[in-house]
Amino acid sequence: MSIPKGAKIYVAGHRGLVGSAIWRELERAGFTNLIGRTHTELDLLNPDAVKRFYDDAKPEYVFVAAAKVGGILANDTHPAQFLYENLQIQNHLIHGAKVAGVKKLLFLGSSCIYPKLASQPLKEDYLLTGPLEPTNEWYAIAKIAGIKMCQAYRRQYGCDFISAMPTNMYGPNDNYDLQSSHVLPALIRKFHEAKATGKSEVICWGTGSPLREFLYSDDLGRACVFLMENYNAEQFINVGYGSDLSIRELAETVKGIIGFEGAIVWDSSKPDGTPKKLMDSSRLFDLGWKPQVDLQQGIRLAYEDFLKRFGK
Repeated sequence: MSIPKGAKIYVAGHRGLVGSAIWRELERAGFTNLIGRTHTELDLLNPDAVKRFYDDAKPEYVFVAAAKVGGILANDTHPAQFLYENLQIQNHLIHGAKVAGVKKLLFLGSSCIYPKLASQPLKEDYLLTGPLEPTNEWYAIAKIAGIKMCQAYRRQYGCDFISAMPTNMYGPNDNYDLQSSHVLPALIRKFHEAKATGKSEVICWGTGSPLREFLYSDDLGRACVFLMENYNAEQFINVGYGSDLSIRELAETVKGIIGFEGAIVWDSSKPDGTPKKLMDSSRLFDLGWKPQVDLQQGIRLAYEDFLKRFGK
């Protein structure tokens, strides 16, 4: 299905890491009628405000990239907010899209929906086959509800609502707050600040042994637009890079790119999270999509973005 270049396309969360990547890709692809609203302009926690938005803006296609997100510490500290706010945001956007007669909607989940000890790599049909990682189960349960909501609205109402599950993301417009960020942006900030202030060491959380997969945000943007035009099945679909590395290797890579010359100290009193999280993205790869940005290149681009926003 080819989307007309002048179609009204709403990107919820268009200022964030993922939403801004989708927006950039839509612009690159020649779409001319993009709709974005900041939190000040549209409070997605307010059902009446969302309904008014759908009535007024009349989007034909919707990307749901708006969510309350954060790393292990943020999820563990604010479980009620992560569950409540994400449920509210996605309920209002998905139900509102159905009521407004939106032609197609893509909901973005997260790889944390999978059981903590699921077999690797993670296949789509492993969902709900075991207990979740306790430190982020609240966020995961909300995202699972969003997937199921899209499936239910497809079954009951015939809505063309699809879901994609990205792996760990990084890139422009990432969150670098050490209290709420994910691991890669946190490492970029830590090594940058250590280098800038002449520190002799950087303390990293955990043992460094967990294995993680990382995808540059513009690759996800390409995947989302690709799926909106080429995928319409009830089953959600994984979006990953296809290989992983240890957090220890990641830290050494970031350290080298930033040019920090001190030591890395691992604080094993802090949690590691899930031991391994590599997604099986073969269904997406078989459709003809592949990532284009490798980790070294991606981290360099992310660090350039960090320097533009925060660096001196």
